[in-house]
Amino acid sequence: MTREEAEGCLLDAGGAEDGLFPLLEAAVACAVHEDPTRDPQVAHDLGRTAVERLARRLERETPEEALAEAMAGDLRLSGDLFTYEDPENADIISVAERRKGLPVALGLFYLHAGRKCGLNVQGVDFPGHFLLRIETDEGPLALDPFSEGRVVLPSELTRRALHAGLTPNVADRLDRLMAPVTDRAVLIRLQNNIFARASAARDYPRAERAALRRALLDPKDHRPWLDVAAAREGQGALAGALEALARATALDGGAALAARVQRERVRLRLN
Repeated sequence: MTREEAEGCLLDAGGAEDGLFPLLEAAVACAVHEDPTRDPQVAHDLGRTAVERLARRLERETPEEALAEAMAGDLRLSGDLFTYEDPENADIISVAERRKGLPVALGLFYLHAGRKCGLNVQGVDFPGHFLLRIETDEGPLALDPFSEGRVVLPSELTRRALHAGLTPNVADRLDRLMAPVTDRAVLIRLQNNIFARASAARDYPRAERAALRRALLDPKDHRPWLDVAAAREGQGALAGALEALARATALDGGAALAARVQRERVRLRLN
């Protein structure tokens, strides 16, 4: 798959309804878009094996036990504790090869296998640390894919929320802390992570690619184009930055003010 073909896959995914969003396929396309020289088959193979292992465990275990044991026990997926900032931790192909990564990258395989096996499992956009929500006979439970799929108790959720800076009245609201998000939002969170790290490292080409993937995955959102513009400006590609700002403005009039300010600054640099 070439980078252009990967962009086509992401464009198709961006047009899909939330309930039909091709999570694993889109995640693999994101990884290929970042580096087209690699073979994505390892990620597809891990996804298929995850479904097979989970299906077997569900015959004799509860959903939360089966999911954790299949992913962390059978497939050895776990968080990277020692090289957390390694860019490979956010790349789904590298995660499949190394069997370790960031919470949201690991969570993609949990979500893919759970969906295929009929489990009601969703991502949770928890502040600072991605979690999973799984519905059980006893009610919803939070799982941490970074910590081998272990259950996170309500008291621990509140503690983590307070540590992340949430106010006490919000940190005690489990319904808000465990509010599910779409698979599209999960993959966009992963691209946000890549963009933020690349921007901090002044790796503007990589930041631009991550922002462009967000724009393709959510074509109605103007904000990724503002980030594309910033990344292009960082590379000195001022005409491309202006084009991205024009796209942002066209998508959302509410973005017009921010886009205009940014556009005028870029135009001054052009003159």
